[in-house]
Amino acid sequence: MPIYLDNAATSYPKPDSVYAAMDHYNRNIGAPGGRGSYASATDAQSTMDRCRKLTADLLGVASPAQVAFTFNCTDSLNSVLHGLLRPGDHVVTSQIDHNSVLRPLNKLQAHGVESTVVPVGPNHLISPDSVRRAIKSNTRLLSLIHASNVTGVVQPIEEIAQIARERGVLVLLDAAQTAGQLPINMADLPVDFLAAAGHKSLLGPLGTGVLCLRPGVEEHLQSFRQGGTGSSSEQAAQPTTLPYRYESGNHNMPGLFGLTAGLEHITTTGIDAIREHEQKLMHLLSDGLSAIEGVCLFVTGDVETTSVLSLNITGYEPHDVATILDQNFQIQARAGLHCAPGAHEALGTLTAGGTVRLSPGPFTTPEDVEAAVAAVREIAGAMVG
Repeated sequence: MPIYLDNAATSYPKPDSVYAAMDHYNRNIGAPGGRGSYASATDAQSTMDRCRKLTADLLGVASPAQVAFTFNCTDSLNSVLHGLLRPGDHVVTSQIDHNSVLRPLNKLQAHGVESTVVPVGPNHLISPDSVRRAIKSNTRLLSLIHASNVTGVVQPIEEIAQIARERGVLVLLDAAQTAGQLPINMADLPVDFLAAAGHKSLLGPLGTGVLCLRPGVEEHLQSFRQGGTGSSSEQAAQPTTLPYRYESGNHNMPGLFGLTAGLEHITTTGIDAIREHEQKLMHLLSDGLSAIEGVCLFVTGDVETTSVLSLNITGYEPHDVATILDQNFQIQARAGLHCAPGAHEALGTLTAGGTVRLSPGPFTTPEDVEAAVAAVREIAGAMVG
């Protein structure tokens, strides 16, 4: 059985309950949610309602109605960027943000939206002062990544977002790497929009995501797409009530059944217990790798991280290391730029093909980590030898 260390891309394996819930939907329900009053349709609607409530409870959202289902975190981010920004607006984002933010902003530049990309410091942290200096009179939005998918470094979102709020700037938080892994209470954060992937640490399947909104902020956000909602069908315009304002067309019901089961697993296990387990694995991984000659780790010092570690081995291209890990050791890791070129520019790895990323998950064991360390030691030793 291969050792899977690419949980930053998508979590695997999922809890058994996730597979069971999706199978139950496909075999026994099959009806769309919010589209009928017969028994199977109401069962589907009931699970959708539970999924919203579990999401709201986990992330500190004021009301389940403030949770909109999307296809993934990229879809959530695009919904805000394209639904909010207009010609003449200015956006502040960071060098380490993902292409799911940087590419929409690049596209919006052709429509008169300006953006400023602030750099990160040597500790891979975004400086609050750099954000303060970047905000202008026409700044409409601060789009802030919670934690890098390359280094795992958790950003000081409370301090940075508060700067934006004091200046009347809306805040979009990209929680793709943190929702389900770190405790998040949106009610306590100066954040207006929170985007998350259902398939990463929320333990749901691919094709699921959520967009969480602060109450009242929907007045600023137009619907990114329009269509059938199963409600107010007599109206020519998209409904303005939540969450239907941002949910057009049929939902990914098998995915939402799976996401519901993933959220239930997190709630039952406890996010603090999940965090403690993964941090123990990260300490084991970091301590083991840092002792190997020829291995370069890119995060040092006392800085909070998620379960993400990037490395390179002297004499090897990152993709070669990932291939050797897979073919010779049955260890699955990701190599490359991880859709975050600015993060690699900051690390100095942009032209070197990026890094090898190892990301344990809630079902990774200490034995898995020890096997990964031993494999890297053997690969590095072969070059030294």
